[in-house]
Amino acid sequence: MASTVTDRPENSPATPRPGYGQLLRTRGAWTFLLPGFAARQPFAMLTISIVLLVQHTTGSYGAAGAAAAVTGVSMALFAPYSGRLADRYGQRAVLLPGVIVHTLSGLTLTSLALAHAPLWALFVAAVPTGASVPQVGPMVRARWGVKLKDSPLMTTAAAFESVTDELTFVVGPLLATALCTAVTPAAGLVTEAALTLVGGLLFAAQRSTQPVVRAADGHARVEHTSALRIPGVRVLIVTFLGIGSVFGGMQVSLAAFTESIGEPGLNGVLYGVFAAGNMLSGIVCGAIAWKAAPHRRLVIGYAALALTASALWTAHSALLLAGLGLLVGMCIAPALITGYTLVEGLVPAGARTEAFTWLTGAVALGQAAAVTVAGQLEDHFWDGAGFLVPMGGTLLALGTLLALRSRLVARPGGRTVVRGVGHRVPVTVD
Repeated sequence: MASTVTDRPENSPATPRPGYGQLLRTRGAWTFLLPGFAARQPFAMLTISIVLLVQHTTGSYGAAGAAAAVTGVSMALFAPYSGRLADRYGQRAVLLPGVIVHTLSGLTLTSLALAHAPLWALFVAAVPTGASVPQVGPMVRARWGVKLKDSPLMTTAAAFESVTDELTFVVGPLLATALCTAVTPAAGLVTEAALTLVGGLLFAAQRSTQPVVRAADGHARVEHTSALRIPGVRVLIVTFLGIGSVFGGMQVSLAAFTESIGEPGLNGVLYGVFAAGNMLSGIVCGAIAWKAAPHRRLVIGYAALALTASALWTAHSALLLAGLGLLVGMCIAPALITGYTLVEGLVPAGARTEAFTWLTGAVALGQAAAVTVAGQLEDHFWDGAGFLVPMGGTLLALGTLLALRSRLVARPGGRTVVRGVGHRVPVTVD
């Protein structure tokens, strides 16, 4: 029964459930965690920085959302390909050219916006900017897989990584908003580019902790085993699209709301409250020894997310919006953590970086679509109309999840596998 399955291998002694302290004492972990945190900031800063800069230079949230959406779509399309290349040729080989291209493209986009270039020119610069966003989060998860192979700490690591992701969504938007409003509208993108370059290069320099590139037989396995061919991964992609719609819809709508009440600086605070809810619930989620099967937890948690997101458009004060944003944030982290945990059981080891990047790309794609639609709603309807986007995105994803939830249960050899124990197909473990 799923309720009796735990993360501890059968031959392990009975010990207390591993915690964050034991995880962080893993030898060599900090060598990739610290630079990885800096290199993760682009994902949290990029969209809001583009929205604030382009809205300032054009006066249109629709144009700002469209420019940010091009970046997000480009990232979503190229992220899985980047993950597959990292699986095959190594993370360093993908990161080094990627961070350089991203830095140059981001600075070009900034210059064009300040020069009041036509929107199509911004779109041209936005494509390589999004395509080259370093996929550091999936790469860090892959490194944990190397360090903690077959360890009960893997679930704790999945929770820790989701908490780290949420922390970037506390720090990133606050930093970007503060820079764009207190320094100059271009400061957010310039800082984002600098963090990408420095953090990415430092992360790439940690060669000892990156997954080893496999020999010829391993290459063939990676080449012919695509994570996208696994039905459960496709269900998770739709689920993460809905999560992206929350991020994107709230970024545009919060900016429009705070401007409408004459307090634009409050945007970063409100988004920070939302992201803090993500982070705090993520910490709690990782500390709980769950007995319910992950696919069941995902359905219940996602239903709560859709319910809370559906109430955002009713808020007419900053205080009420902060409270609702906190609740929405608290529902997101468990969904993210559970989704990434399910990957461990659904996807062979040789394709997991690709699988993680599909999910990361899905969040980016959902965010891109959300900022576009929310921007148009804010331009043409009432202040706060963009909050309808998180409601619509999560409800559609919830319907898909309910209809196809059985595909989230891996059945190698007819046995239900929970929490990443086992693989869908046999693979060689080095």
